[in-house]
Amino acid sequence: MADLLTIENFFNLLMLCFLQAVLGFDNLLYISIESQRAPVAHQKAVRFWGIILAVVLRIVLLFAMVELLGSLTEPFYVFAWEGILTGGVNFATCVFVFGGIFIMYTAVKEISHMLSVEHLGNDLEAKSGKSAVKVVGLIIFMNLIFSFDSVLSAIAITEVFPVLAAAILISGLAMLLLADGVTAFLQKNRMYEVLGLFILLIVGVVLLGEAGVAAAHATHNDDLALHVFGYPIIPMSKSTFYFSVVVLFVVEFIQSGYAKKLAAERASTQTSGH
Repeated sequence: MADLLTIENFFNLLMLCFLQAVLGFDNLLYISIESQRAPVAHQKAVRFWGIILAVVLRIVLLFAMVELLGSLTEPFYVFAWEGILTGGVNFATCVFVFGGIFIMYTAVKEISHMLSVEHLGNDLEAKSGKSAVKVVGLIIFMNLIFSFDSVLSAIAITEVFPVLAAAILISGLAMLLLADGVTAFLQKNRMYEVLGLFILLIVGVVLLGEAGVAAAHATHNDDLALHVFGYPIIPMSKSTFYFSVVVLFVVEFIQSGYAKKLAAERASTQTSGH
């Protein structure tokens, strides 16, 4: 126990908590949006149990990855189609590709659904059509996919399991405290739900980019990086991702303000006309 109470482990814990907070934003956003698909009476319970079970499974995943890191990182297939597709594929590559495609599909489907709905009131009722169990299952599944990059990054900082587990528990508690607030905000400001879906679309692109170098980074062999038609699949940096998110928020803020101004001018014109 005394070996765990060291300054190095304390700073590693602080670093891991910061890392979980940065990487967990997209996860929290997905949970807040997806929980609204459950029946209204069960939405809070869905968020609570979805996060609790997901955190437990994340710790299980962490333990499995610490124990089986070697077998998970080694590529099980190497493409050698020169000029078309080259590079290695490992377990992380498959997780990132599947997760990225699934998230992009979810975002595009929800955006297209919003565009096709004529009455928002009917939309709110229809969105609550999924069973609570199904939504909890989706939250748990996507939490594991979101957590894969944070778990890999955490292991790169330290391999002390109690420190890693403590960071995950702290981040899970933070998600529990923030989930209801984020969901309430999205319900009151529905235009930001559209913004959130576009952010999820970008997250899907980020995960696909991570797939390109997953095998190369895991084995420290740049020759295993994926190339499509001779072009490397390069992951988006976190700074670029958050810059894109900030730009989307700024555009939405300016557009909302301009729309309100136009509505006020039209109202005043109609009033003066009468």
